[in-house]
Amino acid sequence: MSVLTFAEKIAKAENFLPINGTDFIEFYVGNAKQAAHFYKTAFGFQSLAYAGPETGVKDRASYVLQQGKIKLVLTSGLKSESPICEHQKKHGDGVKILALWVDDAYKAFEETTQRGGKPYMLPKTISDEYGEVKMSGIYTYGETVHLFVERKNYQGPFMPGYIAWDSDYQPEDVGLLYVDHCVGNVGWDRMLPVVKWYENVMGFVNILSFDDKQINTEYSALMSKVMSNGNGYAKFPINEPAEGKKKSQVEEYLDYYEEEGVQHIAVATKNIVHTVTELKRRGVEFLSPPPEAYYEMVPERVGAIEEDLSQLKKLGILIDRDEEGYLLQIFTKPVEDRPTLFFEIIERHGAQSFGAGNFKALFEALEKEQARRGNL
Repeated sequence: MSVLTFAEKIAKAENFLPINGTDFIEFYVGNAKQAAHFYKTAFGFQSLAYAGPETGVKDRASYVLQQGKIKLVLTSGLKSESPICEHQKKHGDGVKILALWVDDAYKAFEETTQRGGKPYMLPKTISDEYGEVKMSGIYTYGETVHLFVERKNYQGPFMPGYIAWDSDYQPEDVGLLYVDHCVGNVGWDRMLPVVKWYENVMGFVNILSFDDKQINTEYSALMSKVMSNGNGYAKFPINEPAEGKKKSQVEEYLDYYEEEGVQHIAVATKNIVHTVTELKRRGVEFLSPPPEAYYEMVPERVGAIEEDLSQLKKLGILIDRDEEGYLLQIFTKPVEDRPTLFFEIIERHGAQSFGAGNFKALFEALEKEQARRGNL
């Protein structure tokens, strides 16, 4: 029996919701000004736009950063009773909005809500001297939101309500290009309902599945399914904990985030050696590297690669292969005090998978961190 390629799998997705990619990712944080400085200094993002009291927005301050096609919006509430502050109090700093770039935000809302999507933002049009942006939104897992953004008639720096953020401090980027995928952690017995939600409400298709026999260590396990839209521009793996001897990293996330939510954001680069070298130089911390034996097995397990294996070993970068090529990936430690959100840096050489061959090494590194925190 022939095995379908990833292109053939995603072609089975419904096309009632065309998505052009990730528009932006919005974090609710305790101090947006300081968080913006961190992402500029450590990750090489550049100042793009700002909204706050100075622009007529009285309840929040939002700083927009950009690198390549990636836009991050860092938002803080300005009073204790703000829903933004309540969200941050419960969850810590984390992702609230996964905004998707669409051709028709009004139709996206109609199509998804009539299929069972719970409204977050009714369709609306906002405008200024640069044109108009249309938006709508629905809830996905937990309190996380998919916002549909239509900006074909807008030429401003970000969207109405924001002004250009001119800053004398613009660090060099580190080579990050676009959002590859965003992973969600959901509770016990919740993965299949969320998968069905993506299939029925968003028209996505399941392109890859892992069970607890594939993703496990001596102590813990999880199950995961990767959901994709019809062109592969929006991919959302969904993780669920599985029974193990001790607490898995998904369970630890759920305990500290106190809800289902975004576990990590994978961002792509064309030169992972340069990107990771720069990130480390700027103070970004990564999970512990795998043992030396891992790299000794790479030629047999993965085959020929373009990169210098000794450089990858020095940086702790993981390597895996699927039927369509190979990939390189590495994971940061959580980027806040709670052991919740982290980042993945990924470079693809044809591979469309997610590093299944690295799961054991990744899990063991995560478990080392859990053990240090006393949560394993």
